[in-house]
Amino acid sequence: MTAAEVVPITAALSIFGTLGFLRTTPTIISLALCGATIGFAYFNRPVAKLFLGDVGSLPIGLLLGWLLVQLAGRGALAAAILMPLYYLADATMTLVRRVIRGEKIWQAHRSHFYQRATDRGFTVGQVVAHVFAVNVALAALAFITLAAPSRFNDAAALVCGAALVGWLLLAFTRGKGAASLRPGR
Repeated sequence: MTAAEVVPITAALSIFGTLGFLRTTPTIISLALCGATIGFAYFNRPVAKLFLGDVGSLPIGLLLGWLLVQLAGRGALAAAILMPLYYLADATMTLVRRVIRGEKIWQAHRSHFYQRATDRGFTVGQVVAHVFAVNVALAALAFITLAAPSRFNDAAALVCGAALVGWLLLAFTRGKGAASLRPGR
């Protein structure tokens, strides 16, 4: 799952940097983080031989946050919101549900949408592939906001991104047997 989130964001940021939407240092850090994540993904594929854990995920999250702040600081707020939208939605909704239920939010759990999807018939590979595809689509929407900047394009891209993420979260909630991931079925 980490690779499904980090690779599309860092690859997109690297491209954006090459096109002049990001300064040199964040672009280089994006490239390095992308490469490191791809290298890590080989050892973390099912059945994982190496785990990231909190010690690895915290610095990655902080770096991604800093990179996205750098992008937003260059006037690309919509792009900076779009790219991590799946994880932001999943984490926020999961946290809110756990608080409402009175659960101890600092304890381990399996209530993220992507975790529940595996309990509902999706394989790990299917979940990762769908999250990766949605994140690539979010990066493409982010690029549109950079290539053709306007309030309308920003708003349209954010609405499309939110709809796409909502659709995936709903599909994960319903389970593989309840709904096809293909639109129109």
